[in-house]
Amino acid sequence: MNLRTDYPAGATPEASVGVTRVVGENLRRLRTKRGLSLERLGRASGVSRAMLGQVELGRSTPTINVLWKIARALAVPFSALISDPSDAQSTVLRAGNAKVLTSQDGSFKSRALFPFDTAPVVEFYELALAPESVERADPHAPGTKEHLVVADGTLAMVVAGKRHELGRGDAILFDADVPHEYRNEGSEPLRMYLVMTYGDAGLRRRGNAPPKGLPRRPKSIIVDT
Repeated sequence: MNLRTDYPAGATPEASVGVTRVVGENLRRLRTKRGLSLERLGRASGVSRAMLGQVELGRSTPTINVLWKIARALAVPFSALISDPSDAQSTVLRAGNAKVLTSQDGSFKSRALFPFDTAPVVEFYELALAPESVERADPHAPGTKEHLVVADGTLAMVVAGKRHELGRGDAILFDADVPHEYRNEGSEPLRMYLVMTYGDAGLRRRGNAPPKGLPRRPKSIIVDT
């Protein structure tokens, strides 16, 4: 699998280099903290030892799916790999310094819209999907939920095999610990905003477990405009 670094509209090559550096430093820190060799982490994540080594050295920026595999193997939230511990408590997120990750073919882009001083309980992203493109996501950690609203275009959201059609302004809430797909079957670009929350297990890892007895949400909820 080839790794790629893309520069979205408004972003600079320097910002992308920053993402590569931060991801590499976080991966090395988290791996060594757990006493894992590159080979052991490779077996656990399904990512090759060579690729992990290139990421740690800051020579390659992994795709979104590769980062998810690494995060699951390390039992950390996705943001733990892209968070910069040196960032200040108050952070202005300039478009030109955007931390953007892309899919293998570049059709799907994810821009983090939250500061990176700590691993947050809630993560906020801007997503873009090119016309006639599909982004398939593996199940996230148990209890992970996605809250998504369509800003521009039309989305066909497939959650555990069930298809949902969403237009501009429509929103969907769904359990993301099952296979899911984002599909743009139209001729116009699709832009979405995603809020991701983690379940009890993920919260306990960060010492923020919610009160017991909170009801679970149903698998999918559609909110039409």
